[in-house]
Amino acid sequence: MELKEKISNIFTERLGGEGTFYASAGRINLIGEHTDYNGGFVFPGAIDKVIMAEIRANGSDKVRVFSVDINDYAEFGLNEADAPEQSWARYIFGVCREIIKRGGKVGGFDAVFAGNVPLGAGLSSSAALESCFAFAMNDMFNGNTIEKFELARIGQSTEHNYCGVNCGIMDQFASVFGKQGNLMRLDCRSGEFEYFPFNPQGYTLVLVDSVVKHELADSPYNKRRQSCERVARRLGVETLRDATMEMLEAAKGDITAEDYFRAKYVIEEKQRVLDVCDALNAGDYETVGRCMYETHRGLSKDYEVSCEELDYLNDLAKECGVTGSRIMGGGFGGCTINLVKNELLEKFTSEARARFNEKYGHEPKIYEVIISDGARRL
Repeated sequence: MELKEKISNIFTERLGGEGTFYASAGRINLIGEHTDYNGGFVFPGAIDKVIMAEIRANGSDKVRVFSVDINDYAEFGLNEADAPEQSWARYIFGVCREIIKRGGKVGGFDAVFAGNVPLGAGLSSSAALESCFAFAMNDMFNGNTIEKFELARIGQSTEHNYCGVNCGIMDQFASVFGKQGNLMRLDCRSGEFEYFPFNPQGYTLVLVDSVVKHELADSPYNKRRQSCERVARRLGVETLRDATMEMLEAAKGDITAEDYFRAKYVIEEKQRVLDVCDALNAGDYETVGRCMYETHRGLSKDYEVSCEELDYLNDLAKECGVTGSRIMGGGFGGCTINLVKNELLEKFTSEARARFNEKYGHEPKIYEVIISDGARRL
């Protein structure tokens, strides 16, 4: 409640009066990394960390918005030429523009927002921001006539067209569709999804945030995507979703080693997501954990999106007897997601803090995660 109170106080102080509260969640992804833009499966869930906004229509064609966390204010119109300078404000502007482009309505509004989604940890605070405002615009100006899946696409298109990130649909999907106590298997090609109850008795999901983000000269995310698209073209399939290891091996001589290993990871990860679904249905968390370790190895060695600090945390988890551990998110920093038996939890987290600090000069941040609801009006 303290987040709501903080936003409310600032709204009253800066804008006067009050508005309506909306929230949307960050997300974890148990397994299925870098598969979404390859037409494969992902397995995310919304978490109990949110972006929250207080919003009120102001009867004009201007948007006035204040970010509590950055302590910055932006004001902009709703035409394409009105794009704000600040990168954080472009997420909100992009959502408004994408709704308008689809024939929806957006009027001027006042907003104050803040969040407790840890930034830089790979928990998709940007998707939570997009989903929060998309849900609010749908509720305030469109009578909730825009379908939920379209709200996720609006967030994705915002990333593509206004923020320069050619992302898949997973993060926005999880933020919009999240359901307490459930993970979701999403088929990123067909858009079909299924809820899987996730209540691992005797285990805790823990994020260990390295608090490291390696700034890279090129755009490694877009480069990985281009590798996958090149291999798909060579194999004569629309995306790597339709590729098999046999097809990839047959074409090995015609593609670069780098492209081969990128595709190998994606094809193997597609199967791991399905294996994890079967294991969850059977209550077999040991298999879930084994698949998580295999994913980390693939992301580190074949897809090459890990870094020394994350590999260290993964090795440490294995040493401490953690059931499953892997890098989560785009990579090059951020966090590992760990499935830990409750009796090992304290030992693992204290070892991770102490030994990581000794090696890298700062402690990692540790977050226990509860699977929660997605975008909503409060």
